[in-house]
This record gives sequence, C-alpha cells and structure tokens, in this order.
Amino acid sequence: MKVAVVGAGTAGICAAKYVLARRYTVTVYEQTSKIGGTWVYTDSIGSDNYGLDIHSSMYKGLHTNLPKEIMGFPDFPIPKQEKSYIPAEDVLAFLNLYAEAFNVKEQIKFQHYVVRVRPKGERQWEVIVKDLPNNTIETEIFDAIFVCNGHYNTPSTPNYPGRNIFKGQQIHSHDYRCPDPFTGETVLVIGAGPSGMDLANEISKLAIRVTLSHHHKTDPLTKFPDNVNLKPDVKCLTENGVEFVDGSHQNYSVIFYCTGYKYTFPFLSVDCGLFVDDNCVQPLYKHCININRPTMALIGLPYYVCASQMFDLQVRFCMKFMSGELQMPSREQMIEDTEKDMQIRLEKGYKKRQAHMMGTEQNKYYDDLSETAHIEKLKPVMSALHNESSQRFLDDLLNFRKDIFRIIDDETFVKLQ
Repeated sequence: MKVAVVGAGTAGICAAKYVLARRYTVTVYEQTSKIGGTWVYTDSIGSDNYGLDIHSSMYKGLHTNLPKEIMGFPDFPIPKQEKSYIPAEDVLAFLNLYAEAFNVKEQIKFQHYVVRVRPKGERQWEVIVKDLPNNTIETEIFDAIFVCNGHYNTPSTPNYPGRNIFKGQQIHSHDYRCPDPFTGETVLVIGAGPSGMDLANEISKLAIRVTLSHHHKTDPLTKFPDNVNLKPDVKCLTENGVEFVDGSHQNYSVIFYCTGYKYTFPFLSVDCGLFVDDNCVQPLYKHCININRPTMALIGLPYYVCASQMFDLQVRFCMKFMSGELQMPSREQMIEDTEKDMQIRLEKGYKKRQAHMMGTEQNKYYDDLSETAHIEKLKPVMSALHNESSQRFLDDLLNFRKDIFRIIDDETFVKLQ
C-alpha cells in the first residue's frame, strides 16, 4: 500500500510512523523546511518567501499550557525533566527525536506544497504537489491518505458591526510574536480561551490598559494584574472603541482577536466528499474517517484533548480499517453513528461549531475508538491530568505553570507542588 501524509507536524509524523510499522510505503509532504508544524517558530507573519500563508502561530517565550506528562505519545513520552510546563523549543526537539527514532525523516519531502488532492477511481488518490525550491509540479497516485495539516493556521475573526469604521489596529493572535508592539496601547483582547488569557496577561506588562472580553457564564477565577479588567461579549465596534452587550462603551487603540481558527482544507477537491459548515467537518466517522471515501482520514480535528495521545489513537484506529484488518462499517452505519454523536452534543447545549470539542468527557471518545477498533486504550490518567491542569489554568493563570506533576500509574497522578 502507498500512503500519502499531508503535513509533518505532530499528527503527520505519528501517521507516518504507523504506516511504516506495517511496512507500507509512505510519503510525507511538508510545505516548510522543518518538522514540527505549529511548534516551529518564525519571526515572519503574513506570507513566506514563496507567497504562501505562514503556517505557525507560535510566539516568543511560549511555554506549554499543558504538562509535558500528557504531551508525549503513548509509546514515546517526553524525556524526563523536573518541570512539567516546558518551553516550545523542548517540544520541537522532542518531535524531532520521535521522527528520528521511527525513521520518519527519510520519508518527508520538505518544501513540497500540496496543491490538490482528488479521488482517482473508487479508492485511490491523486496528489499534486509543488516542489517549491525547484518550482516544479509532481503528481503521484496513492492508495490512502492522512490529512494532517493542523488547525491553528487559518484565523477565525468575528464579523462585528462596525469593524470597518474602527480607526485603531485590529490583529489576530496568529500574527502575535511578542508583546512589544502593544507598548503604551489600550488593548481589547477578545476571547478567553488559553491564548486569550495568556496573551492578555503578557500584553498587560507593556500596555496602559487591557480588557479581556469573554462569554464564560462566570468570570475566570484568575487574578489578573491591576490594569486588566473583564467584560462580556462585544456588541459592535465604533470609530474609537467598542460597545459591549451590557451597554457599556470603552475606547481602545488596538483590538486583539484571540478568537481561534477555522478548519480549512484548500487542497481537497470538491469530489473528495467533505465540507466544512460552521466549523463542523462532515461527513466523518468518529471525527476522523471520510465517510464518502474511507481511504482518507483527517487526524487531529478534536480539540481540548491530549493531542499527541489522541493522534496516536486515531491513527491506530484508522489503520485497522485501511489495512483491511477490520471491515469498514457500511456508509449508513457510519452516518447513523455520526448523527447520534451530534444529537447528543446538541442536547447538551453545544453549538454546531463545537462539533469536534471534547473537553472533560474526552475519555469517552478515546474509549469509543479503542473499543470499536479493538486496539489498546489510552491510559485514563492522561485525560484525568488534562482536566485537572486545564482547570488550574482557568483558576490561577499567573501561577499554574509552577505546578509539577508526576504520573504514578495508568490511573493516578500526583501534584508535587
């Protein structure tokens, strides 16, 4: 079997490792010159030397917002060190270590941009790529494909009334690299997810005043610096500021969008059979297998998860079916399963755009994959520690990275400090 992998980030190198383990042929296409995807830092924003959008959203000085103990792979943990929250460079070094350990690097075509993926017959794929340095086009046929292009690269920005009349700067966190440009500014940070809270805190060290706008039902417990205040959702923008849904108005010189990213697959032809509606990618079986063409899998869509652990599990799940070791359920069965999952989410009050959100109940998803494909489960301690550390982030943003965790066994962890 010949398998293509789009992207040499965390999910892509994991997919390649498992394809090689079955002694199949794999080609990994990576548009940049390095392994690591979003973990690769660059000063550049906007476009690269070839006119392509900069992929990485990494910024200077970033430390993980999850403990390293849950960021490794099930069979390849991050090497031991005292601290649980580590610099981004350490994660990148780990991913290179992983790629070398499983001979993945030799399978990667760097600086190869995937132009188009389209079906070839009933089961195969035609992949058209551009060799960027040589400015040439290559076409290859594959039996299966793993799409691992990540989802922290195409900014999602709300279209508030008045966006076109605001006279100050408007920036998305994708283009944030350091707090220096915010020196002396009055800044509205929109979005209180991990990046919004983290960056509001960082920016406040140089800005005159920072407001964090969020739609949590209650304010985060975190005690921010004195020049940071909290506000509800934005109603509209004005020439010099913002009106909030509570009727109040404040002036700002910068609006900083920490409003997440959109799932985009610009290289997939329409006849691949997938579409994105309100950030819900469909039709997918178990959030990863293309129901219309099951020799394609998308790895890494679910969020608020133990990412590397989940990537590993998803790839093992997909390989069971792609290899023919397990028979793929019928199209009707897969659609029924997907619709049932969505119905449960809607009944819990989730919106369509939260179709791939896992969060505190992530373990149910992991167990479902394992039981369906008869593969080894993830250790329950992973999701337990993820949930604990995520709560600590919300409750004590300024100090949570001082926490040190140790995993005791498959179900137990301890907090040393």
